[in-house]
Amino acid sequence: MTVSPQNAVPARLRSAGLRPTRQRLALATLLFGDGLDRHVTAEQLHAQARRDGVKVSLATVYNTLNQFTAAGLLREVSAGPGRIYFDTNVSAHHHFFVEGDSVLLDIPADQVVLAKLPAVPEGLRIERVDVVVRVRKG
Repeated sequence: MTVSPQNAVPARLRSAGLRPTRQRLALATLLFGDGLDRHVTAEQLHAQARRDGVKVSLATVYNTLNQFTAAGLLREVSAGPGRIYFDTNVSAHHHFFVEGDSVLLDIPADQVVLAKLPAVPEGLRIERVDVVVRVRKG
């Protein structure tokens, strides 16, 4: 069965176990509607939603982004204190963080080689390894 573009976003939410409420649909359309990978902060998504006429609070944007992350639709990337980005590309990869511009750029996973990781404490397992390489123009 082929999913039409207008039904792709609701289907994506349902397949992740999320009910496609009006606000979730609006935010998911902004995040996933064009099919391109994006890195956004809650504040950036809130501003975009407001520009597009979506009436949603910043708290709702945060809650929705956290729900999408828990459902596996987004990946949270910490670029430092108070710098949390949400990535629509949930595959294994790393990031450049452009200091001064506050922009994340993807690095394919095979371009970063980790020689050794520490022993994991008993009862724990490595979920994933995130490498953020900080760069600056000039």
